[in-house]
Amino acid sequence: MTGLKKWQAYALAGVVAVTTVAATAFVFRKDLILYFVATRQRDATVVLANRDIPWQQGPAVAQEATDKRPPNIVVILADDLGFNDISYFGGGAAGGIVETPHIDSIARNGANFSKAYSGTAACAPSRAMLMTGRYGTRTGFEFTPTPPGMTRIMDLFYNDGTRPHDMLFDADAVAKAPPFAEQGLPGSEITLAEALKPQGYHNIHIGKWHLGNSPEFRPNAQGFDESVMLESGLFLPEDSPDVVNAKLPFDPIDQFLWARMNYATSYNASEWFEPKGYLTDYYTDEAVKAIEANRNRPFFLYLAHWGVHTPLQASKEDYDALSMIEDERLRVYAAMIRALDRSVGRVLAALKENGLDDNTLVIFSSDNGAPGYIGIPDVNAPFRGWKLTFFEGGIRVPFFAQWPARIAPGTTRDTAVAHIDMFPTIVAAAGAALPSDRVIDGIDLLPHATGNAPPPDRPIFWRDGYYMAVQARGWKLQTTAKPEKTWLFNLNDDPTEQVNLAERHPEKVAELKTLLADHNATQREPLFPAVGEMPVTIDKTLEEEATADDEYIYWPG
Repeated sequence: MTGLKKWQAYALAGVVAVTTVAATAFVFRKDLILYFVATRQRDATVVLANRDIPWQQGPAVAQEATDKRPPNIVVILADDLGFNDISYFGGGAAGGIVETPHIDSIARNGANFSKAYSGTAACAPSRAMLMTGRYGTRTGFEFTPTPPGMTRIMDLFYNDGTRPHDMLFDADAVAKAPPFAEQGLPGSEITLAEALKPQGYHNIHIGKWHLGNSPEFRPNAQGFDESVMLESGLFLPEDSPDVVNAKLPFDPIDQFLWARMNYATSYNASEWFEPKGYLTDYYTDEAVKAIEANRNRPFFLYLAHWGVHTPLQASKEDYDALSMIEDERLRVYAAMIRALDRSVGRVLAALKENGLDDNTLVIFSSDNGAPGYIGIPDVNAPFRGWKLTFFEGGIRVPFFAQWPARIAPGTTRDTAVAHIDMFPTIVAAAGAALPSDRVIDGIDLLPHATGNAPPPDRPIFWRDGYYMAVQARGWKLQTTAKPEKTWLFNLNDDPTEQVNLAERHPEKVAELKTLLADHNATQREPLFPAVGEMPVTIDKTLEEEATADDEYIYWPG
């Protein structure tokens, strides 16, 4: 320090300190952003210890014989389950190592609608369509609500200069959007639970909701008598000795979830409390208790699992049972599917043990296809695309229905059906009446499933902002403004969408575009805006390096 005055030495030390702090902050900038945007809010949330659910008890003795009263209804909905995750279709997780015998049994003992479609390629609007039988564009519930800060973090983390297409963030839309809790299905809509009420049904919701969190939108305000609701997103605490985690460092959604999510549920909008054990098993435990409590009266059980949505967390017991799978991430994912299938088996067993299986309509489906952002290539095989695309991989889902009293085992129907059809089908099964003051877009599938009624012949539509699709008599059109492109596929000959026929068949493109335009003319504006637009590469996972030559779409949401 010879030749430096004392003040100069202090100044130099200050510069060094500031530079060091700035450099450290830059290195850990993502962690700092996650902390201030997400983790701080998570840590401030109060989650109480587990408590028992005081399930309302039905009559001690049935007023009518089981076969003389309306059927019980059980809808089991998986989250982000891939088409190839189900062994009934010839697949199964990890190349068929993990089969799904209990899920498969619903199709074998009842009906498999082999060309079934989700309401859309993202979770919340699909759930709204299932609940109302109406397109999300008709109710206005078109886009998926995202928690505060999530889209901004995705934008900041995704746009790192390594990808050919940036994620787009709309700060003005964020400012105009209602609070996250108020982005919900309007109370003016009639849900499946509300439609069943006049028939004396006791309605139970367990699991994910995603149709609004403020009081007017929650399950208890939408026809459900009881609700055990997913309040956050962990299957077990991250540091639990009973869990194995698989983090996805290439996925901004995953980084947000780990930073923001708690291990929490609630009962009838109570304070948050911890579930008991691995979340999929916990919801199953409660579903079994609810079945037993209501065995002597008609009930509707909507069991909406969080599995196999990210974050990828498996129970250690399921993980340990799959030591033959070498890839860590795939092993965790396969273990989650193992738990999901076990859940279905336990629900079916509870129905049988209570003498309810013969007169219970059980439906199994998924809200959409599996996402590319988990980095597992074959989850939607043989189809192209992922969740957040209208390629078959994003919207082809299982739709299995068993009702021994009405549906013959081994029934297969290969006409196109969709989530919007669940509402009118279940309402008809219960002997209830469809709402007469509004359009119901779905159709009753029972005559087709139980007899020789002609298959439904109608187009099916999807829309997410400027990205739209329609399928009519096996011809499928997709059109989007980002990039400006049209795809036309003849699914009758090309079910996996390999050959784009748009240039060869301009007359078919024009016909289907007219169908889309006529449909859109009857729909409404969204209830809340899309706040971001995410690029999705059609034929590569998010972990794989995308190039400018890869086909892609933007997904507004």
